[in-house]
Amino acid sequence: MDMLWSGWGDPAKAAPLPETVTGLLRDWLGVKPRAAEPVALADIAVPEPGLEPAALQALSAAVGGEEHVRTDAESRIRHTRGKSTPDLLRMREGEVDDIPAAVVLPAGHDDVLAAVRACAEHGLAVVPFGGGTSVVGGLAPARRGSFVALDLRRMDQLLALDPVSRTATLQPGLRAPQAEVLLAEQGFTLGHFPQSFEWATIGGFAAARSSGQASAGYGRFDEMVLGLTVATPEGTLDTGRAPRSAAGPDLRQLVLGSEGAFGVITSVTVRIRPVPATRVYEGWRFDSFEAGAAALRRLAQDGPRPTVLRLSDETETLIGLAQPDAIGAAVDGQQSPGCTAIAGYEGTDEDTSYCRERASAVLRDCGGTPLGEEPGRRWAHGRYSAPYLRDSLLDAGAFVETLETATFWSRVPELYASVRDALSTTLTEAGTPPLIMCHISHVYENGASLYFTVVSAQGDEPVVHWEKAKHAANEAILAAGGTISHHHGVGTDHRDWYVREAGPLGIEALQAVKRRLDPQGLLNPGVLLPLD
Repeated sequence: MDMLWSGWGDPAKAAPLPETVTGLLRDWLGVKPRAAEPVALADIAVPEPGLEPAALQALSAAVGGEEHVRTDAESRIRHTRGKSTPDLLRMREGEVDDIPAAVVLPAGHDDVLAAVRACAEHGLAVVPFGGGTSVVGGLAPARRGSFVALDLRRMDQLLALDPVSRTATLQPGLRAPQAEVLLAEQGFTLGHFPQSFEWATIGGFAAARSSGQASAGYGRFDEMVLGLTVATPEGTLDTGRAPRSAAGPDLRQLVLGSEGAFGVITSVTVRIRPVPATRVYEGWRFDSFEAGAAALRRLAQDGPRPTVLRLSDETETLIGLAQPDAIGAAVDGQQSPGCTAIAGYEGTDEDTSYCRERASAVLRDCGGTPLGEEPGRRWAHGRYSAPYLRDSLLDAGAFVETLETATFWSRVPELYASVRDALSTTLTEAGTPPLIMCHISHVYENGASLYFTVVSAQGDEPVVHWEKAKHAANEAILAAGGTISHHHGVGTDHRDWYVREAGPLGIEALQAVKRRLDPQGLLNPGVLLPLD
């Protein structure tokens, strides 16, 4: 099924806000009910596709027939932009000025190659479309005439599995849940579970350098990738002959994180692991975010490292976002002050028990108080719920958005304070004082990521208010030594700051690569890189 066109995921999973939350929104943030209902899908005025008959014929021939080229209004609306809060607010107002002219559905690598060449022949830009979960403008190219959305949903197969080497080759349109089902049938797992898990695709994970919630144990997705096949207007790029190589620069790293700007990923070979016999998640309480961060750093650097390791700050703990299914409980006084950490252990019974015992000793030594398995179970049960919660908040008249970054451990305190201050100052000056929450979502030996959630009243111009706040936060991130994105990607929203982070020579080198692989600049134009 398709995702909700004006929100997240399956509409049947939407849940009303608890009264404690609606009261908090009203009393703390001045949130008022929406003045009008969102526009209905059937009422959106959609421009004509505007494609020449020759272009439609070429696209149909490329993908095996006209039934695989959709130009109807609903298909095009469902492939307009991604799922950031500004994206959703604009959709709810019926704004579809950047709608694709057509949705093209290839069935394999040869179809993709033929489709991108047909687009090049007719001057059509191409936006690869997987799960549609981008929150950084990754599906909204700079306007350079008409473009097509290349929906990879028909490319959803497990192509090969090597149990001896523990590798699997997957097609890019395979959604993460189905990938796990196919791998589990043969006793394996990817171990990659980002918040977008229910809807995101294998190709999207690679294109955006995704990082899952169990990254402390399984690693980031880019660390799992062993090989990639990519279709470009200039031909096929195959990368990865061995798990590691000294044969020049690693071209896999050029494709990972490229967000469709260099080509369309048509297969991904990944490392897989045996399905764990045991999964245990538990909660810990620390007196402060600083104390909790010190404990996480010690485990990340000196071990033992749990499979899942994350820490909510005082505000996020108070609101209950550390356990999304328990949202609102804290404001009833059911939680003590401090910060909640979640530690998870996966593997054999013996390995899990050993790691848990040793890690618990470290957490206690760092001042942590064990909360038992109930907080861990609630986190695990609700870890994909937050995007649905956002839809409910938008329905109630609140504005809610997220942003993330990463830095070295020594810079975490400054980065945390700087981003919070930038967001608070900008939104307060706009008349919509925010509630700002943060958690450490991923840890490494040398640093960690910070994931911020911002809630405020929508105000009269919520998208404009957020653009100013986001700009201020991005400036604060670069000034404090953070990266502009840890796992959401660059898209168009972060592009100008990525240019500064990479530097002039670095961007020129990437633009030279794009000119060789995509001479007309038709692949996701303006995404990742500025227009040449």
